Amino acid sequence: MRELITLQVGQAGNQVATAFWENILQEHGLDNDGHIVEGASHVQTDRLDVFFSEAAAKKYVPRGIQVDLEPSTGDAIRSSKLGHLFRPSGFVFGTSGAGNNWAKGYYTEGAELVDQIMDQVRHEVEACDNLQGFQLVHSLGGGTGSGLGTLLLSKVREEYPDRMLATFSVLPSPKVSETVVEPYNATLALTQLIEHADLVFNFDNEALYNIFNKTLKKSSPSYAELNSLIAKVMSGITTPLRFPGQLNSDLRKLATNLIPFPRLHFLTSSYAPLVAPANKDYARLKIADLTQQLFDPANMMAATDVRSGRFLTAAALFRGENLSSRAVEDAMQSMQHKNADYFVEWIPQAVQTALTSVPPVDSPVAATFVSNNTCVQDLFRRTHTQFAALFKRKAFLHWYTGEGMDEMEFTEAESNIIDLVAEYQQYQEAGVDDDEYAGEEYVEEGGAEYAEGS
Repeated sequence: MRELITLQVGQAGNQVATAFWENILQEHGLDNDGHIVEGASHVQTDRLDVFFSEAAAKKYVPRGIQVDLEPSTGDAIRSSKLGHLFRPSGFVFGTSGAGNNWAKGYYTEGAELVDQIMDQVRHEVEACDNLQGFQLVHSLGGGTGSGLGTLLLSKVREEYPDRMLATFSVLPSPKVSETVVEPYNATLALTQLIEHADLVFNFDNEALYNIFNKTLKKSSPSYAELNSLIAKVMSGITTPLRFPGQLNSDLRKLATNLIPFPRLHFLTSSYAPLVAPANKDYARLKIADLTQQLFDPANMMAATDVRSGRFLTAAALFRGENLSSRAVEDAMQSMQHKNADYFVEWIPQAVQTALTSVPPVDSPVAATFVSNNTCVQDLFRRTHTQFAALFKRKAFLHWYTGEGMDEMEFTEAESNIIDLVAEYQQYQEAGVDDDEYAGEEYVEEGGAEYAEGS
């Protein structure tokens, strides 16, 4: 078995991961305490070891560690319906919180807790026969998810350099912002993700709100509903790892096929079918319709428009009983053909597909689409614009320097983001007969803004 260990960090990370566990318990035929329910098929239970370890009395326990710098998140999980599912030693919680400050999560409060967390990580790793890697669930806007999350990532990378590190990262968005220092936290965390992660699946609240408003016709979704949408995508992405399928896939294969250059590992995803409850009876669930929805910008889980960039690579993961691999290949090929301008021509056969025979709980068929599209640079530009506006005035900087940080770290993080945007722009234009290199303009603009500020 190729096991995966889940690290859920911070309030958002724990809430999203809990929604994910709820989802996959049902898919694997387990009850809320981790026991196999009557009538579960062997296909559901054959590969439980990937995400669960077997304890006494046929109980399956998630291979996961729950981390936060304040105790309330842990109390909420313990008192929820999944309270008895997790191993008590896997809860590692501080007492003071990170106060939305990356530096507290990375340098002070988080650093005190990280050895204790790493002990638990080693404990989980020793229980694995053949560890595939780790998945980190966190948000980049707060202090714990961004600071302690990326500190943990660097420690895990140091100790297990040859294992895969995937992160499910919720980026802050100006339209649904909670704190004013989110751009600082996100920029400092993104720099760490560029260095240490192998795959980063981007989500942002703005895109999730848009999906609820426009597609699912719900005007003010709760956080629980937003989290369950991310959990759907997570369970879609991990489907080929959890169930036997016609075309098998693991994290390393996914990364090999999706990442042409090591720094360009930021991925956008979409999910189908997404249908408003009132329209459920009228929805068409043919493979061609699902494919159409996967490519629809309105279904993307990050607020970028795929039409403004170009696909470097993509993977479509279909699930459902009796799916025809021929139909899937044809649908994907016809989409590629129709949208040929949006794919770079120097990567032939850029779309990988995987089929799994186990459908999700709420639909007979479903598909998840993961793409490496150069439009992801819009997320970084957006974050950088907000970062520059704050940093120019040195606003709120004392909260970070007070924890022992140096101003140079901010400057380095900023230039790292600018470089990443320029790289994406460079590959977007590679092969296009156009000598103008827009990346240069952006670097100069960013530099000018910083020069003004200093």
